[in-house]
Amino acid sequence: MSEDLGGHTEPWFPASAYRAGLTPRELRERERDRRMHEHVRRRGERMRPRDRGLSREEIVTTAMAIADAEGVEAVTMRRIARELRAGAMSLYWHVASKEELQDLMLEAIEAEIDIPEPSGDWRADLRAFARNARAGMLRHPWFMGFRGSRPPSGPNDARNADRLFGAFDGFGVDVRATVWLTQAVMTYVMGAVEREIAEIQSERDMAAFAASLTEEEMEALKKDFAERIHASGRYPRLERFMDADVDPDDPATRTERFEFGLEVVLDGIASRLPAAGPGERGLTS
Repeated sequence: MSEDLGGHTEPWFPASAYRAGLTPRELRERERDRRMHEHVRRRGERMRPRDRGLSREEIVTTAMAIADAEGVEAVTMRRIARELRAGAMSLYWHVASKEELQDLMLEAIEAEIDIPEPSGDWRADLRAFARNARAGMLRHPWFMGFRGSRPPSGPNDARNADRLFGAFDGFGVDVRATVWLTQAVMTYVMGAVEREIAEIQSERDMAAFAASLTEEEMEALKKDFAERIHASGRYPRLERFMDADVDPDDPATRTERFEFGLEVVLDGIASRLPAAGPGERGLTS
């Protein structure tokens, strides 16, 4: 995958290069995509996209909608063509393979995240990054499988990485420490989002379970659980939390919990930054 930037063709690392081994099915799909793309290329002018006129953006948007609803595994050229009411062959005029499509999907999310230029306030910059990244991952949960596991795969990804590293410009932080500090923030964001996604799924599962019970039966289950915890005498701290009616997974507190954890991480980073000004001896790994 490559893209022209200011007169230069930049090679980007395909996301597929950073996956473990491809399955036999994925290898067959890769070979099929290659043959289809070559077929379309050879036919040249004799083959045109359908009259309605597909665009690469339309294909990528449709692919992302499928991935958001059903997971990235559900994205196939045939499925996209069906959603667009187009012939599968017409997609190969715009996208050479499923792997290239995947890279374009990742780039589209990086465009949504859109980390701002460094402001000179590293805390504000890292907050902006963390909030934007969280929002993008919650909109597109499948993105979690790719984030932070590879070099930049396109210009939006490279721009975001460059701006993120720029948060520590002028603070006397060396290159390795810059990478480790930004990784610490990214690790927190990914962990927090993974928990949020699990909470959302748990809510759905619990709602489905509760729907099979009467309100009285559900209350009886909760009461029985609380009584058994108290009767055991082995979990005094858990008893205290239950008595205080604190729900650690309360949907209403998700953003508040994320912000609290983020500030804890930023406080930790602040404790490691040098007091030295720009150009003076700073933090090294």
